[in-house]
Amino acid sequence: MLRVGVALIAAAMTVAGCSSSDTETDTTEQDITASSTSNYPLSIENCGRTVTIDGPPRRAVSLNQGSTEILLSLGLADRMVGTATWTDPVRENLAAENEKVPRLADNNPSFEVVLDTEPDFVSASFGGTLGEGGVATSEQFEQIGVPSYLSPTDCDGKDDDSVNSDGNRTEPLTMESVYKEIRELAAIFDVAERGEDFVAELEQRYEVAAGEIDASGASLAYWFADTATPYVAGCCGSSGIITDSVGAKNVFDDTTNEWPQVSWESILDRDPTALVLGDLSRRSIAGDALDSKIEFLESNPVTQRLTAVQNQRYIVVNGADMNPSIRTIDGIEKVAGALREWNLAG
Repeated sequence: MLRVGVALIAAAMTVAGCSSSDTETDTTEQDITASSTSNYPLSIENCGRTVTIDGPPRRAVSLNQGSTEILLSLGLADRMVGTATWTDPVRENLAAENEKVPRLADNNPSFEVVLDTEPDFVSASFGGTLGEGGVATSEQFEQIGVPSYLSPTDCDGKDDDSVNSDGNRTEPLTMESVYKEIRELAAIFDVAERGEDFVAELEQRYEVAAGEIDASGASLAYWFADTATPYVAGCCGSSGIITDSVGAKNVFDDTTNEWPQVSWESILDRDPTALVLGDLSRRSIAGDALDSKIEFLESNPVTQRLTAVQNQRYIVVNGADMNPSIRTIDGIEKVAGALREWNLAG
């Protein structure tokens, strides 16, 4: 299978532009060819390596939902031949475009499945997907002439051992890493203006949601999954952006681990004003789904004593909202809206 996939890629590169999957968009084939002479080859420093793009990709594969939603937001569905590794339903405004792109797998596809799409570019949100133990490493794609790109949100402010390992962040994540990813992907596909427009849209949404909010009297805990020893958010990942944007306090901001596992007793000791609950589409362990989270919180003798539980102050977000991505803005909007509704923010 691997040899067949490689052979198909070589053939695709030889006859670039002849794929039946290419359709007309605002950026026509002529536009792409013309821009290739002026903007390419394009080299980008990406997570410690230099990625060189010879021309705007026409057969891209995105290996994580975060990366997929950026490409769809940039109007690039016609230049995508596969997506994979989903945690939630696609954002509603992107559903129609997403239907145009084949889903290779709900989780990680095999390397051979990706190669069979004859990709000329691969992007991913996490080093655990594009890296050792994932679909393949960047080096493996590079060996067959396919450039790959890893989201800077999984590299910025992290040491090498912490990339996609829920490890420590040496610096807090900021939205600038997400905006950088948007701009770099837009540059790779030669739609820089679309990238700037999209960044401006996200910045405006951020300002509307968080520009004048002050929830300094409120404290939050973010519960992602697991009822036995829950995964909660530490100080400095996507949840840190959300917390800082509304001026609240994360009760576990004293740990730089992105998703530490803690005891319910430790959560009770810190007794947050509200709980941010991830409603995960997956159903692999107890506490993935929202209803199972709430049932546990309201029946367990320890969690029953939490102020947030007694007042039913639950802020519901998607799992994707807790990942560093464009969905972080969705998380800000949901948290800010709930705090305002409860009169916990000025």
